[in-house]
Amino acid sequence: MTEIYGEQHRAIQATFGTKNLADRVNDIIVAAEIADDRKGFIESRDMFFLTTIDHRGYPTCSYKGGNPGFVRVLDSKTLAFPSFDGNGMFLSMGNITANNKIGMLFIDFETPHRLRIHGTASIDPHDPLIAEFHGAQLVVRVAVIEIFVNCPRYIHKYQRTATSKYVPQSDCMTPSAQWKRINAVQDVLPERDKNVADTLGGVITPEEYGAMLMKGEA
Repeated sequence: MTEIYGEQHRAIQATFGTKNLADRVNDIIVAAEIADDRKGFIESRDMFFLTTIDHRGYPTCSYKGGNPGFVRVLDSKTLAFPSFDGNGMFLSMGNITANNKIGMLFIDFETPHRLRIHGTASIDPHDPLIAEFHGAQLVVRVAVIEIFVNCPRYIHKYQRTATSKYVPQSDCMTPSAQWKRINAVQDVLPERDKNVADTLGGVITPEEYGAMLMKGEA
């Protein structure tokens, strides 16, 4: 592991008199490998937040969701997760190809509990794991640098009520995204999506799509 604290952290720790505490917390909670209990927690999650860095230096925070187990621990130093069909921007995936440093935040909103990971990510378009993640366009492998728990006291408790119908399932077709019906994107959709609007009921305006979002219909 590299030193988790830089000069900027030390300066603030000095201001608040927490340098010794910060060192002790680092000694206690920060690890370089995924322990068995951490593996179980990670593979039980159906979502996490991913941070990547773009070409301008801006952090990009993205929600990633799937079925429980869609993040797979391959060994004590490596995990993998799929990239499903999105809006065609490929912000996270593109960022990773230019800057492989990422952060991952896993949260259990019911217990509550949270776990953070820093690592280096890689993408291989021909990764054989793609076949093992139904609906995946790409698979990201992450070499773990640091893994640590965070105090959960400010996590508001929420209860999961349903799985998104858009999460790919091996026993049924994945519904097409409603935003692919928007009139402003019809001429730039990939060929595979050209008939989505007709299939879902016709072309709609951005305002109509916005109304669907507000009603939870999209």
